[in-house]
Amino acid sequence: MAAVGEKIDYVFKVVLIGDSAVGKSQILARFARDEFSLDSKATIGVEFQTRTLVIQHKSVKAQIWDTAGQERYRAVTSAYYRGAVGALLVYDITKRQSFDHIPRWLEELRSHADKNIVIMLVGNKTDLEDQRAVSTEDASEFAQKENLFFLETSALEARNVETAFQTVLTEIFNIVNKKTVVSDPQGNGNAPTLSGKKIVIPGPAQEIPKNKMCCQAS
Repeated sequence: MAAVGEKIDYVFKVVLIGDSAVGKSQILARFARDEFSLDSKATIGVEFQTRTLVIQHKSVKAQIWDTAGQERYRAVTSAYYRGAVGALLVYDITKRQSFDHIPRWLEELRSHADKNIVIMLVGNKTDLEDQRAVSTEDASEFAQKENLFFLETSALEARNVETAFQTVLTEIFNIVNKKTVVSDPQGNGNAPTLSGKKIVIPGPAQEIPKNKMCCQAS
């Protein structure tokens, strides 16, 4: 955490989206406060929390927005996508329907957010492996097709939550810095984009070719 009055170099807005009860609020609580509550209630409306971390010697404040998953709130929360530079698209590995809804969430996200937004597909609740309804392979294939990062997490066991946020925030940081360094005064369109990225971050019981291991957050 940054001390009071400490200089903040960047503020990145990241949104958590996905169906209700997939564990978005628990993922946020684990990342922001290292907490987990078994008595978590459905999020009403939208709330956000912040955490400051250091990336490449720069102070980065992550402003993480928890977007309510219930259908009746979607019209309200769509405004909160605006200005987001990162997103965690969360489903529950034990609920196939939550994964089947991911394309719709992704379409809504891309229609409201910056075209270069960094998106990670997150399969949560790996602590319930015996109830798994979505295979790692299915999710990995979808992530590659849509050019998303991918990771499986357990907010309960604090597994891969830190890695998920660190990966997204570091990618945002790198993109922002490339745009700063490779500014193109002639407007030749050389600024980097995320198009064509096919990066998958290893989750539990998932093997990634060695040439992709460079992309895993340390």
